[in-house]
Amino acid sequence: MGEAIVFTSGKGGVGKTTTIANIGAGLSQLDKKVVMLDTDMGLRNLDVVMGLEDQINYNLLDLLENRCRINQAVIRDKRFSNLYMIPASLRCDGILNYRDKLAILIEQLKKEFDYCLIDGPAGIEDGFLFSICVADRAVVVTTPCISSVYDASRVIDLLEARGLEQVHLIINEYNERLIRKNHMLRKSDIEEVLGVKAIGLIPLDDKVVISQNKGVPVLDFRCKSALAYQNACVCL
Repeated sequence: MGEAIVFTSGKGGVGKTTTIANIGAGLSQLDKKVVMLDTDMGLRNLDVVMGLEDQINYNLLDLLENRCRINQAVIRDKRFSNLYMIPASLRCDGILNYRDKLAILIEQLKKEFDYCLIDGPAGIEDGFLFSICVADRAVVVTTPCISSVYDASRVIDLLEARGLEQVHLIINEYNERLIRKNHMLRKSDIEEVLGVKAIGLIPLDDKVVISQNKGVPVLDFRCKSALAYQNACVCL
């Protein structure tokens, strides 16, 4: 039986979707069978980051409304063995009404996949509550900016209040040069504020932007950020 891990953040633009794409690809390279679910209804991006937008026939809402079967909605990434994705819908009305159906779907997927990685929307609105309702664990993504860390703290409080005790942290866009000049929060400072240890420290890297525009995970490149994501997969 697999497990469901939700990736979330308090603030948009911190690299959450890029993170789940690379963690998913990295876990598949560790011989794990992985399905990534985009639950950011109305603003789906995971398919674009993965370069799979042209392969969408059905989406997550189609599954929840029984308009298709699981194998019709799941998209296989041919570049990474054992990596699959279910895209979000461009509709987002009344998403909390589908929580029970999502729970049933996740239980079905956990029988087939080692990991169900859930890409939740940024913020703490209904989409956030929907994405965390079926998770066994959570990964909070932040950058070393004060506002991002503050928002991450609020998210962690909400996760713990709803019974999600296993919460991990990934810090994106970490810049050693700015750290040395005391212009950016250090890893230890962020961990102390949030009360959570970081399993991943992803350096600021132009290759991440290039990979996004190419529609491929940064793991396709030989760079520091790719190695950092691979290390995070081992720690997860």
